[in-house]
Amino acid sequence: MVVWLFAGGGESEIQGLVPFLRENFPGCTFKRRTPIASKKGPKPRKAIHALGKTGRYLASQIKDQLEKSLRYERCECILVIDDLDCRDVERQRESLNAAIDSVEGSADIPRYVGFASPEIEAWLIADWDNTFAKHPDFRGVHPRLRHSLSHDFHVQFDNPEDFSEYDALKDVCKEKLSEAIIRAVEYLIQKGERSTERYKKGKHTPAMLRYAKAENIAVRCKLFREMYNYLSHVDHPV
Repeated sequence: MVVWLFAGGGESEIQGLVPFLRENFPGCTFKRRTPIASKKGPKPRKAIHALGKTGRYLASQIKDQLEKSLRYERCECILVIDDLDCRDVERQRESLNAAIDSVEGSADIPRYVGFASPEIEAWLIADWDNTFAKHPDFRGVHPRLRHSLSHDFHVQFDNPEDFSEYDALKDVCKEKLSEAIIRAVEYLIQKGERSTERYKKGKHTPAMLRYAKAENIAVRCKLFREMYNYLSHVDHPV
């Protein structure tokens, strides 16, 4: 089962998302179409390929890359994964589905539009024992880090998708989960904890995502569970 992946985001998704999907859904062959890794040297005419595209900008990328891909290849499934960033899930899904529908030849290809809510770090929180608790940079402080995230930053470990709220002016969450993790780690360092490294999203998120277990994330993340059920069915069709 060849699955084309269209993901929002940047280095975390480039480095970690496909290995995570391949490990957890081995019956599928995932081929990333977005985000596209930056090449050395300025390429001003290819701004649409830039990293960090989400929401309506991801929709433009999907249309562009899907049109190009369908000229030469076919897939058996289209998978879209984007950070929800506290936006309305059905509105975002409608926008991304519309981008797919606008491409000639896409109508008969099965697809699923899923979301990391509010962003992909929620998956790491949901499977804490296989991510922060095991990573060499954080395993020595993970109980204190977990306590800080829970009490100081109001992260719900049984429901990490429910973090922050929508800010209409910024069109994203009022608070970003990844920034809460960065601040919580920094707080420990300021308190004298010398056995930990500062959290770097581009480094630590993909590294830990590779070892996260989808079945554990699905227990605590409702939106992820919907995608998990879909991919499990595609992976092992009845």
